[in-house]
Amino acid sequence: MGKTHEHITGRLREFIEAQPMFFTATAPLAADGTVNLSPKGLTGSLAVLDEVTVAYLDFAGSNAETIAHLRENGRITLMWCAFQGPPNIVRVHGRGEPVFRDDPRWAGLIAHFPTIDTSQHGLRAIIVVHAELIRDTCGYAVPLMSYDEERDLHARRFAREDDQSLSDYFAGKDHVATSIDGLPGLPLPLPATPQRAR
Repeated sequence: MGKTHEHITGRLREFIEAQPMFFTATAPLAADGTVNLSPKGLTGSLAVLDEVTVAYLDFAGSNAETIAHLRENGRITLMWCAFQGPPNIVRVHGRGEPVFRDDPRWAGLIAHFPTIDTSQHGLRAIIVVHAELIRDTCGYAVPLMSYDEERDLHARRFAREDDQSLSDYFAGKDHVATSIDGLPGLPLPLPATPQRAR
């Protein structure tokens, strides 16, 4: 049986913060538009900002469907599954927005991610999600799987990029500046990466 929660607190927050990966789902408004589902990982790239708000770091990748859909309509669902320990699934349904490097909120938001070296992963946005519905369900059918370690391939690929080369890389990729359905995606050229406060 599912249970609805008013806030992301206590065991719910502990569960979310302990998972090594989660999933995001978004869609355009068009009835024939492409629904997108993405896995997200990298330890330290997700933060619970308050009782109804979470944020995660959006790194270089093959496309920018989530960003495009959020820019168009803001709808997003995040899902965490327990692959170890007691079975559980948590979903946060809400409204999200991409915050880009030149946004005045950037410095305050990036401070919530102190343990990850963002320079190694081609950070392009921070996705902020305001929960409208928070639910957990049993997860009895989710298999038990072991977490071994993170892959180092993403960091090895993007650590060698600077702001200009990363922007050029995105400009040469399909479905980054625009989505599969032609919606505006990642704004290019990328603004410079602000320096973290020491």
